[in-house]
Amino acid sequence: MTLVQHQPLIETKHLSLHYGKKAIFSNVSLPINAGCITALVGPSGCGKTSFLSCLNRLTDLIPRCRVSGSIRFGSLDILDPQINAIALRRRIGMIFQKPNPFPFSIWKNLAFPLQEHGIKDKEKIEQLIETTLQDVGLWDEVKDRLKTSALALSGGQKQRLCIARALVLQPEVLLLDEPCSALDPISSGVVEDLIASLRERYTLLIVTHNLAQAKRIADYAALFWVRQGVGRLIEYGSVEQIFEAPQQELTAAYINGDRG
Repeated sequence: MTLVQHQPLIETKHLSLHYGKKAIFSNVSLPINAGCITALVGPSGCGKTSFLSCLNRLTDLIPRCRVSGSIRFGSLDILDPQINAIALRRRIGMIFQKPNPFPFSIWKNLAFPLQEHGIKDKEKIEQLIETTLQDVGLWDEVKDRLKTSALALSGGQKQRLCIARALVLQPEVLLLDEPCSALDPISSGVVEDLIASLRERYTLLIVTHNLAQAKRIADYAALFWVRQGVGRLIEYGSVEQIFEAPQQELTAAYINGDRG
């Protein structure tokens, strides 16, 4: 497909992350385009998940973690110490590798974050829950058991519920850390189709080790690698360019299965 000209919603410049004295990744300058899916690929341990954690300040929760460089989210400076990190995480949601529903009912998993963010109107909560469950394809599967435990759902249903829990807050960006890797192939396919369907309505950044998945659903891709013990951004471009005409030898070797 031919890509239109997209504009970055989030952009990092010379972003680096240290845990204590150890550099995790260094000097990453990367645009994350609005209304698109960007895939971060590369071997384990090259800083992809840590990069995600910087974007909604989850790094604040890690002792001795230091982030340098810049992250712009529209006109917002994400690394400004005055930024309200809780409010930021409402706008930039996060989905983790292993589905992690709260040990509540299905209904409360979605009502709880709404209530925590000050939404008290019961009719509005009910409407948002139904709409969001429809958006992730769960409504028809769970509408008759909303008050039962979310922990009784299947793995794929749990992951879709976790995506719904992020979407119910009406974010602008969704960060996904290997959201399909803990699922069986059928559930993985359902979640992958869901992620692809969210394109344009949201801006999505997904970490995946599945190159075929990245090629199927992403608009842009970025290859991370470890050099001299530190994660580096090797190449970034459209999915077509990365998979069909990579500019770096390392990218070509990784895409062809010769490295990594």
